[in-house]
Amino acid sequence: MHVPQLKTQRLLLRGFCEEDLDAYADMCGNAEVMRYIGEGKPLSRGESWRNMAMIVGHWQLRGYGMWAVEERLTGAMIGRVGCWNPEGWIDFEIGWALRQAFWGHGLATEAARVAMDYAFEKLQRSHVISLIRPHNAASIRVAQKLGEKLQGRIELLGSEAVIYRISREDWLMNKN
Repeated sequence: MHVPQLKTQRLLLRGFCEEDLDAYADMCGNAEVMRYIGEGKPLSRGESWRNMAMIVGHWQLRGYGMWAVEERLTGAMIGRVGCWNPEGWIDFEIGWALRQAFWGHGLATEAARVAMDYAFEKLQRSHVISLIRPHNAASIRVAQKLGEKLQGRIELLGSEAVIYRISREDWLMNKN
């Protein structure tokens, strides 16, 4: 499956490749990055590889998925952003995670916005959600900047998550 590339002013969203493993393992092995993701614990290099392979497989099986996010100026792989909806998942999600060195510069919002545009424009989604741990203030701010609104709470992978959601209609109003 060919993964489409998306560009923003500062970023390139592209398919993952094996050369991304060092940067991806750096991100997934960081306790601060991972405390709100999955089971809330860092991944080993092998677990990071399997997680990256799962992302590649999601594209193959669903025709959409998470992109590797590359900083255009430096070529550094800085994280993952995109569409997520594996079997049994609550709903079609836009998710994001960046390496800690790239936090605080608006890059997650910039990447997630272009991924959300892709979900509505190319995949014709009626709505998207983002699942966020309630204490993850930075990700909640990203969801709010994207126009998502708090919809409720669920248990996700053994702990609480809040559901942020935006409809196609609200996304269209935000775009204009």
